[in-house]
Amino acid sequence: MTSQGIIDQFEDYSAWRMEVRDAIGRFRDSAKSQDLTNAQTDQRLDQIISTLDDDKLYIAFVAEFSRGKSELINAIFFSTLGKRVLPSSAGRTTMCPSELMYDADLEPGIRLLPIDTRTTGTSIQEYKNQPEEWTFFPLDTGSPQQITAALNHVTEVDSVEPAYAQELGLHITEDEGHDDGLHLDSTGHVEIPRWRHAIINFPHPLLEKGLVILDTPGLNALGAEPELTLNMLSSAHGVMFILAADAGVTKSDLAVWRDHINMGSDGPASKGSIVILNKIDVLWDDLRDDSEIDDEIAGQCDLTARILRVDPDMIFPVSAQKALVGKITDNRELLDKSRLGELETALSDMLIPAKRDIVAENIRQDMDELEVSINTLIQQRLEGVDEHISELDSLSNKNSEVIENMLEKVKTDKTHLEKSLQRFQATRSIFTRQTVQLYQQLDPKAMEATIANTRKNMKISFTSRGIKAAMQEFFGVIYQSLDQAAAQSNEIKEMMQGVYRTFQEEHGLANIRPGGFSTRKYVRDVKALESSSERFIKTTSLVMLDQGVLTSRFFDSISARIRQIFQMANKDADNWLKTIMSPMESQIREHQVQLRRRLESIKRIHKATDTLDDRLSELKFVRDGVLEQKTRLEELRNAMLSVLERPAAITHDAQESA
Repeated sequence: MTSQGIIDQFEDYSAWRMEVRDAIGRFRDSAKSQDLTNAQTDQRLDQIISTLDDDKLYIAFVAEFSRGKSELINAIFFSTLGKRVLPSSAGRTTMCPSELMYDADLEPGIRLLPIDTRTTGTSIQEYKNQPEEWTFFPLDTGSPQQITAALNHVTEVDSVEPAYAQELGLHITEDEGHDDGLHLDSTGHVEIPRWRHAIINFPHPLLEKGLVILDTPGLNALGAEPELTLNMLSSAHGVMFILAADAGVTKSDLAVWRDHINMGSDGPASKGSIVILNKIDVLWDDLRDDSEIDDEIAGQCDLTARILRVDPDMIFPVSAQKALVGKITDNRELLDKSRLGELETALSDMLIPAKRDIVAENIRQDMDELEVSINTLIQQRLEGVDEHISELDSLSNKNSEVIENMLEKVKTDKTHLEKSLQRFQATRSIFTRQTVQLYQQLDPKAMEATIANTRKNMKISFTSRGIKAAMQEFFGVIYQSLDQAAAQSNEIKEMMQGVYRTFQEEHGLANIRPGGFSTRKYVRDVKALESSSERFIKTTSLVMLDQGVLTSRFFDSISARIRQIFQMANKDADNWLKTIMSPMESQIREHQVQLRRRLESIKRIHKATDTLDDRLSELKFVRDGVLEQKTRLEELRNAMLSVLERPAAITHDAQESA
């Protein structure tokens, strides 16, 4: 793959995503214009399109200090700009976690969250909804010098008393030989990052298309900010773990890997994790031939694979600095020697196709379910027209009395439907009571008492065992609430199934069932969070856990994520309750149209204002229109599937080797 390979493939994925979005939009607009959708299908189609619009690919770069992480990001993603985007120099450069993304609705710039917000108990995610708490520096995209100066803010530090650093949850170590903490200087102070988190809104082509890069510095930042491990890293589509080729796997590197990436697992690395041995240029030596150097690099890769227990094929030796120079100066020989191309190929081949497959499969499942709903309405419409045609055919050569009897029958059917609807209104009070109970089970505010009680129990716990016990009790309450919500939603569904069944039996409607609301997705998210928290407690040193601030911040991260899960569950339940009757209402509305049409036809024939042939011709024209609608939707759906299943673009190397 050429140096542009990953960029080309990501741009191809983004173009494909927009083509799928446009194809689904055409399908939705056509179905709506033909009155073949209801609140439920409209909501699903709008949600699919919104998801495609906002689709993001998250890649996290994780490393201890001075491993060349920022330079690697520059080399892979930003070399086309002819300059470094992220500050990269000797020593500790990126002092706070940074997110690189692009939002066209916001001014290009860097938002910085002050370090003292660690003391508030508010998560980074929650602060993202409080723009007034961030310090903002604009980016002049036409001035490389101004961009560099603005982004250098992420490297800023303050010298503080050790007590204040500990109050912030930052770990201080007296061992100068270790990087897993802050060190006292000659004045007895420690240097701490000025900022807790940075969000860089930068109009780069890849960021504009949905790429989000998380740049995470060091063990101390990860340990002091559990939210990074429990939420951000766990949700990334890919994690790049960077080591220094000359140093290999240090003690602090191993702690980052075990505690925050592989999360204490004794098994192989999780899918989506790539290990990068950076700075191989320090092993280059004019006094040795290339084969000796290659052997030494291969030996480092094998040793790293054994220590981290990963497949050697997932370890990539590179020189990010030489790769960046090679790209900017168009030095192909230097770029090839940096070996960055092999990493870029793996990155694009592993992450982007996997993301594309997930998106395609989810859309395919959603569209299959929506097609059933729409086809049910089309079939009902066709059957209604055919029944009406058959009914009018039977009136040929019939006397006035027969026509009057048929007229009375249609009137009776119409009256019966209206009475059924009145009876249904009586069930709404029961439905309302049950929905209130469901909302209560999923109310994020209802969790606050449990959160407060758990926080109190954790504060008086001095061991990981006590903290674990408090967390087990906390998650037990969460699971109980979700179980009760599941039971309540089942009651609502069973009641609505009875309503559906009554209308189907009494009025001959199609045999459809109301959709259900499942809490399995939220239970799965909670279980993943519980597992992460257990591993965090198990793998984080007791020295750090015994700090009350860190223990509190750990639980703040957990509780913030629980609030998010319950907010999503509450929102999804609300959408379900608003649309649970939509399929039945669509059928009833279509049935009402058919009854009115039949009633009007028989009345006009009875009064001799229309001939029978005229009405039959009109109905056959209506049937042809319905069939045309069906054909048009099938064409639009097939066009959408054609885009959805289109193979990804072939990479440059694949084309060259073909």
